[in-house]
Amino acid sequence: MSVFDNIKGKAEELIGSHGDQVKDGIEKAGDFVDEKTDGRFQDQVDGLQQAGSDYVDGQAQNGQ
Repeated sequence: MSVFDNIKGKAEELIGSHGDQVKDGIEKAGDFVDEKTDGRFQDQVDGLQQAGSDYVDGQAQNGQ
């Protein structure tokens, strides 16, 4: 097992037990980037926030 597989497994465990907190962190991180860049990359950041949130939701539905 590679180190990346180990990290992925730990991330999936975290998502499974703390999905709402992970989604909140994704939202806060995106808002921070928007603030620091004066919103220049808002569309890209919003897309990444949505993708991250969707991933967390998908992991929760898969029982991860």
